Amino acid sequence: MTNDIVALIEYYEKEKGIDRDKVIAALEFAFISAYRKMVPGADAIETMRADVDTRKGETRIFASLNVVADEDYKDKFNQVPLSTAVKKNPAAQPGDTQEFNVTPKDFGRIAVQTAKQTMMQRLRQAEKEMIYEEFKDRAGDIVSGTVRRFERNDVMIDLGKFEGIMPNRERVQGEDYNIGDRIRCYVLAVENEGRGPEIILSRSHPNFVRRLFEAEVNEISDHTVEIRGIAREAGFRTKVAVWSMDPKVDPVGACVGMRGARVKNIVRELNNEKVDIIRWSEDPTEFVREALKPAELRSITVDAANKVVLVTVDEEDLSKAIGRKGQNARLSSRLMGWDVQVRRDESKEEQFKEKIGGAAHTLGEQLGITDELAGKLTVAGGIAPEYIIGMSAEDIAEILEIPLDEAEPILARAKDIVSAGESTVSNA
Repeated sequence: MTNDIVALIEYYEKEKGIDRDKVIAALEFAFISAYRKMVPGADAIETMRADVDTRKGETRIFASLNVVADEDYKDKFNQVPLSTAVKKNPAAQPGDTQEFNVTPKDFGRIAVQTAKQTMMQRLRQAEKEMIYEEFKDRAGDIVSGTVRRFERNDVMIDLGKFEGIMPNRERVQGEDYNIGDRIRCYVLAVENEGRGPEIILSRSHPNFVRRLFEAEVNEISDHTVEIRGIAREAGFRTKVAVWSMDPKVDPVGACVGMRGARVKNIVRELNNEKVDIIRWSEDPTEFVREALKPAELRSITVDAANKVVLVTVDEEDLSKAIGRKGQNARLSSRLMGWDVQVRRDESKEEQFKEKIGGAAHTLGEQLGITDELAGKLTVAGGIAPEYIIGMSAEDIAEILEIPLDEAEPILARAKDIVSAGESTVSNA
């Protein structure tokens, strides 16, 4: 055994934390593989073992051979004739098994390079197994690491002894990373499949936000406050529904913290992602009212059988309730587990139309025109004769889409009505 192999054993034992016995076992396996490659016909040997003396730096290869009668001796790789076997053990009998040292001369020096590659493969596998054993129960935790490199759009993160991977699908849109950046991630899964154990990390998973709240808010970690639901569009907005069994504890206030200190720390970790903290309620009416804030809801209709909530809002609150690209309503639906439908309140618009319609009908009777023409004048601002006289005949013709000679009598009648009204006032 050469010094570099000894150094390799020390490195994997101390730096990688792999048990020394596993390192030695990997080395023994590697030397057996090297022997089979070096010695012609050695592939036919069925049972072999390597003995590695790490202190003396010696390696010996032993083969287990079956003792057979001299006349039955045919397989030199797996059999030994009885006449040879009795020299080692006088009590040997056909059918016994004897172990012989089959180490070639200068085997350790020649085989070391051949063995090294095989050993590295075995140690990498042992390292992966250790990763799985250590991390298999850590799925759901938050870990810190350093960006090591990029493979396509995946980010490889140094976790100390181990390396994790944050796939592109688990990255947050808009977040950029540089080699050497220190980041925190959520352990999404520890997979042990064909390529060996992999630590899958995420910064976009909703539970990443959950773990941040548990770490930041004492009332959540001691179960005074409970997170009842999280809906997230990573990089843009997250809604968190919280609840407290203790009536003396304000769950929203506990999560926000003094002057917003707690939630600010979480928002900072999320690179200024908007976080809405909502008071959870089992009443869908109250819950949707909280979830769609700051919009003021005009009415709420609940269809419990189909889990549908229909809300109406004023025109000025419609954009607030729906949110950018429908985000607020969409996240509220996910948070509740209901279909939240937001519509504009049309009652005011209908009332306005009714008033316009009534005014148009009255104006039509006064001017002797149809309600349709009167409606066009009303919409254009001519809601009464005193407003129409401020228009020219050309304006009226254009608004009503009629010839000028038909518009002039309408203007004249409006002037007559206004004049008659002024006369009545002056006579009184």
